[in-house]
Amino acid sequence: MNFFSKLLSVIFAAVLGAAAVIVFVHFTPWNRETGPAIAVETTPVNRSANPVTSYASVIKKAAPSVVNIYSTRTVTVRPVQNPFQNNPLYQQFQQFFGDNSGQGDDRPRQRKAESLGSGVIISSDGYILTANHVVQGASDIQVAIADGKKEFTAKIVGTDPPTDVAVLKIDAKDLPAVTLGDSDQLEVGDVLLAIGNPFGIGQTVTMGIVSATGRGGLGINAYEDFIQTDAAINPGNSGGALVDAEGRLVGINTAIAGNSGGNEGIGFAVPINMARQVMERLISGGKVTRGYLGVFPQDVTPGLAEEFKLPDENGALVGNVMPNTPADKAGIKVGDVIIELNGKKITDANDLHLLVSELVPGTKASVKFIRDGGEKTATFTLAELPQNMAQNNSDENSPDNKTQTTIDALDGVTVTDLNRHIRRELNMPAEIQGALVADVDSDKPSLGVHERAA
Repeated sequence: MNFFSKLLSVIFAAVLGAAAVIVFVHFTPWNRETGPAIAVETTPVNRSANPVTSYASVIKKAAPSVVNIYSTRTVTVRPVQNPFQNNPLYQQFQQFFGDNSGQGDDRPRQRKAESLGSGVIISSDGYILTANHVVQGASDIQVAIADGKKEFTAKIVGTDPPTDVAVLKIDAKDLPAVTLGDSDQLEVGDVLLAIGNPFGIGQTVTMGIVSATGRGGLGINAYEDFIQTDAAINPGNSGGALVDAEGRLVGINTAIAGNSGGNEGIGFAVPINMARQVMERLISGGKVTRGYLGVFPQDVTPGLAEEFKLPDENGALVGNVMPNTPADKAGIKVGDVIIELNGKKITDANDLHLLVSELVPGTKASVKFIRDGGEKTATFTLAELPQNMAQNNSDENSPDNKTQTTIDALDGVTVTDLNRHIRRELNMPAEIQGALVADVDSDKPSLGVHERAA
């Protein structure tokens, strides 16, 4: 092979290599006239790439899109009652010494409370995606751009407490908007970077991996399909960005699990595909309306699978059907096991819960279900989730309304491990297993193990 042939071979190989890494970028087609233009990339990350020694270029791409959010709200403060105030001996003591400190004004008072969070610019004309609990009830919201040179007053476009998603708008142009990724493409082990303003110290980047996907039933939100990550998430990170190794937004950080109030390696983010659906409805209509099927589903246990002669434990068992609802009219009955909705497989009750909520009322849908060991299908038109159910952050599609009950049992309770020192102190036999109740807060109905990141 002569020199020119070798040169052509090298050039040809280089062209093929470049073509292999071309990423297609498109803009969302929804509501072009009124909705903002949002950049979206749906290709997965390159998992065969060589080890990376720095993510500096990724951060330079994504970090300018992450903002600090400062909100102010009015809260009602109830004075702490003196535990001895009604004790006759204490009252005599007060009269003798002329001390009336225990007889003060016990009326509730209002004061201003400030909270800190983060947000992500999703369009160059000022739309910002954040967590609802960062701005909920706020009377004043300030947004500081990452460069620290500009601060804007933001207005709330819409909020959706059931998913903990909120959309803000600031009056600005030519802002550095983030590119949205496809959270359905994430796999356990993919590298993630969390960007936010933890503890108000300034923009901070932490790194971890996808620890799990599809986390639900945690009692944090009414609709849960969380990305779990070990990237450090702390108070102030809420509403901030969770990006992949190419700097694309794949999640909105929302909560952490632990008892310390800080990072313990278990953080949760709302996947961007869910947040995007909510965001588009908030921008176009100011609120989120959800589909309503009219069933109370539950998970299929091994015992139920055997009893109903099911091939496996996939699907959602219908525990109840509300009268005059789409499910009732379609002929779905108690004991049916729904295994598909519009061609999508249903693995458990939470799956059905999420898929129904993502559909717009009026949507025509079909379900495949198992009855008496045989597969059947039914079609129906989804109704709108009743307002009282939407306001209570729960609906008939929620598996036993878990979101309202799973965390309540340990409300206000502090527990600790039974180590050898405690066993010796309490003279407790080794065969006794469990956790020691170390403290109980009578003023809190629920403490739980999950805390908001901001």
